[in-house]
Amino acid sequence: MDLSQIKLVVTDLDGTLLNSKHEVSPLFFELFEVLKKHHVLFVAASGRPYYSIIEKLHPIKDDIIIVAENGGIVMEQNNLLLSTPLRRGKILDIESLINSKDEIHPIFCTASKAYFSHNSSSDDYIKTLMEYYPKFSLVKSINEIKEDIIKIALYHSEDSEKHVYPLFKKFEPDYKIKISGKHFVDISDNLANKGHAISMLQNSYNITTDESLVFGDYNNDIEMLKLATYSFAMENAHENVLKIANHKTKSNDGFGVEYILQKLIEAKS
Repeated sequence: MDLSQIKLVVTDLDGTLLNSKHEVSPLFFELFEVLKKHHVLFVAASGRPYYSIIEKLHPIKDDIIIVAENGGIVMEQNNLLLSTPLRRGKILDIESLINSKDEIHPIFCTASKAYFSHNSSSDDYIKTLMEYYPKFSLVKSINEIKEDIIKIALYHSEDSEKHVYPLFKKFEPDYKIKISGKHFVDISDNLANKGHAISMLQNSYNITTDESLVFGDYNNDIEMLKLATYSFAMENAHENVLKIANHKTKSNDGFGVEYILQKLIEAKS
């Protein structure tokens, strides 16, 4: 495995770069400074909103590109490179189905903040979602939201793949329905995915798949993993990701991203 030609590093956050406590390690920030000296382009690609990613990676926010909301938004410093909002065609049908299921908690994501549903809000629910969506307001209906909705995230306390995805799969011809974590299913525009965003960046910077290194752990990472010869699934990854990735690394709690980045720096040196 020759990593010496790598020009682009892309990593997911939750379950990948972040540990189980949703923390970034001090080691990563040390390694990032070395990567910067080697002129490696770094991209954080997450289902989280832009402002939440900035919070996690604040020390390096001006030196990286951020792919937020599963590819719905791409930002470089304060420059918006891409925005792909959700078309409202069948959005009321989606809301109606959400409202019929008390155990499903929706988050309507816009560029500036998230909107939680009054109907399913509770202190425990809000406390859990604030880790991912620290800027939020409560609404009774999606009609109250005047901004473009980039993504609808559906939270289930037990298992989103088992209890949420089967219900909303029928909307797939019109929208992208992605299992993005054990507790989340995301609904977005068909072009709002991490693969589309990373492909745009590869074209813009003239970077090939052989020059790309990508880390991921869940189904919303699959499109971007396919764009890298050096695609790495975390040890804790979903079985679909383990099948599609060309390589495997240690778990997010075992510093799997940092382990490979150290090898990348060794190859560069």
